[in-house]
Amino acid sequence: MKFIDLNRQYQAYKQEIDEAIAQVLESGVFILGPVLEELEQTLAAFVGVQQAVGIGSGTDGLILSLMTLGIGPKDIVITTPFSFFATVGAILLLGARPVFVDIDPLTYNLDPTLLSQTIEACQEKGEKPKAILPVSLYGQCADMDEIQETARKSGIPVIEDACQSFGATYKNRRSCGLSLMGVTSFFPSKPLGAYGEGGMIFTNDPELADELRSLRVHGQKQHYQHTSIGLNARLDAIQAAVLLTKFKHFPKEIVRRQERAMTYGSLFQQYLPEIQLPYIKPDRTSVFAQYTIRIPDGKRTFVVEHLKARGIPTAIHYPTPLHMQPACSHLNIPPGSFPNAEQAAKEVLSLPMHPFMLVQEQEMVVTAIKEALAKGH
Repeated sequence: MKFIDLNRQYQAYKQEIDEAIAQVLESGVFILGPVLEELEQTLAAFVGVQQAVGIGSGTDGLILSLMTLGIGPKDIVITTPFSFFATVGAILLLGARPVFVDIDPLTYNLDPTLLSQTIEACQEKGEKPKAILPVSLYGQCADMDEIQETARKSGIPVIEDACQSFGATYKNRRSCGLSLMGVTSFFPSKPLGAYGEGGMIFTNDPELADELRSLRVHGQKQHYQHTSIGLNARLDAIQAAVLLTKFKHFPKEIVRRQERAMTYGSLFQQYLPEIQLPYIKPDRTSVFAQYTIRIPDGKRTFVVEHLKARGIPTAIHYPTPLHMQPACSHLNIPPGSFPNAEQAAKEVLSLPMHPFMLVQEQEMVVTAIKEALAKGH
């Protein structure tokens, strides 16, 4: 069993994907170009925004988005302590300082009720955050309206880190179109994945989009005329062609992901009703980039090893909160500062999940977890 079976997906769309790649090879246009432009227009329309800018990775997208806001040394960016390192890494790379807000223990997303307190604490020190970077973790949007309203009162722009949530809905709107900018990733394991690195930034601001297009080619506005310092952060045409092809099937795959999540939920309710399952708020949908449960009482390691022995892979997203990462030690944030994030890091466990997963495989997973917990008592 594979954690995410990309081989099954490729075999399902093999002829279409091979033809799309061959067309790029025949064209001789491998960087940017018309295929990428078509992808940008297609995905912008899907999200419901005016502009989309293809970039080299989700991480590039976070860095470039912060750069367009002028984020630099000692600037404050508010974010969550519970995410992949790229979220905080983008902030630190620009010399800025992350300030964390603890998570909602049910959704694992930034808790909006704590956000205003954090902003007020900054203001009391004479500091004004330059941006807020909430993460839509595991495929479900953060509480973007509440975050946006708090940010608006303080005049702080919001960037949605939607690297795991492309395709999710929030109050009948799409992830990536809920704030000033939304950033997603096309890493192969994402709900819409390339066959290499890739990402995209979405916005309704044409001036920001122009700046992003310049920054992704070393700050170039005209050929060999560089008005700012940017990155080499372009999305190549082969990846764009793969994504365009896979996007045709993407709505169907979202439905399949949600069906697989419902199957997991039914199985757990039948066999292990005490297990905390993903909680999806009623005003939104998830694309289930991960299907993440909680294994309490220090039993997670035993469960992981038991499943591994039966050929069932798992993952921990994420075992170390961002404020406790060695690269963040200079922030001097002591353990215990964000109890919800720290407790989640000890208990979360992601299970195999993809649109082509078989019900029989899901039954094997849940049965193995039941066996492990029975032995672990």
